[in-house]
Amino acid sequence: MTPSTPLGYDERLPLYQRLREEMLAKIAAGEWLPGAPIPTEAELTRLYGVAIGTVRKAVDTLVSEGLLLRSQGRGTFVRRPNFDASLARFFRQVNASGGREIPTSRILVKALQAPSAEVATALALPEGEQVLYLERLRMIEARTLFHEDIWLPASRFGALLDIEAEQFGELLYPLYEARCGQCIASARETLTVGAADEGMAKVLAIDSGAPVVNIERVALGYDRSPLEYRISRAAAEGFRYQIDIS
Repeated sequence: MTPSTPLGYDERLPLYQRLREEMLAKIAAGEWLPGAPIPTEAELTRLYGVAIGTVRKAVDTLVSEGLLLRSQGRGTFVRRPNFDASLARFFRQVNASGGREIPTSRILVKALQAPSAEVATALALPEGEQVLYLERLRMIEARTLFHEDIWLPASRFGALLDIEAEQFGELLYPLYEARCGQCIASARETLTVGAADEGMAKVLAIDSGAPVVNIERVALGYDRSPLEYRISRAAAEGFRYQIDIS
């Protein structure tokens, strides 16, 4: 059977891998949206003219990679990760009465600038490309929990320059998707501990030289291209680390 939509990519790859690349391209291009169901196995079989076993193996691969999510009785969906849960794993985000709370956000700086070598490397930027820089605070009851430096490729996120700081809201990733068409699929995080300089100590209301936890994140699109480089800093006093070993 001849596929109605021919599979491209390296013909030396197994057929299921080529189908996986084709499906991933549809997600990265926004044809299949985060949170939305993908076509059924029968529909994919007809669309690409491949055996159902090939379709299942391609889908299984994307599920194991965390890009698709199967829901019993409902179908298979493009997975939308919960990135803000990452900070909750490491810090107690509670208000004065001890209740758990999602931090509010405040954009302090929004600027177009030339990237440092570190930022350019993290975002795999071509020479000469600028970045959109955001400085942001995450707070609970006017108490600063996190200070964040965020860099975004200007070619992809230039639309954010037209948004006033107070319109950014509490969560950035839905904004990236709605205003720029850029969907975050996964991220790599690195935790280190340093000492607060005078400026950071003032922001976090701690003593100069007090320990600070740095969370460095590179967020990736569905095509694995780096879309955001972020450094979040918080006082180490509220830091906790937990891991299950089996």
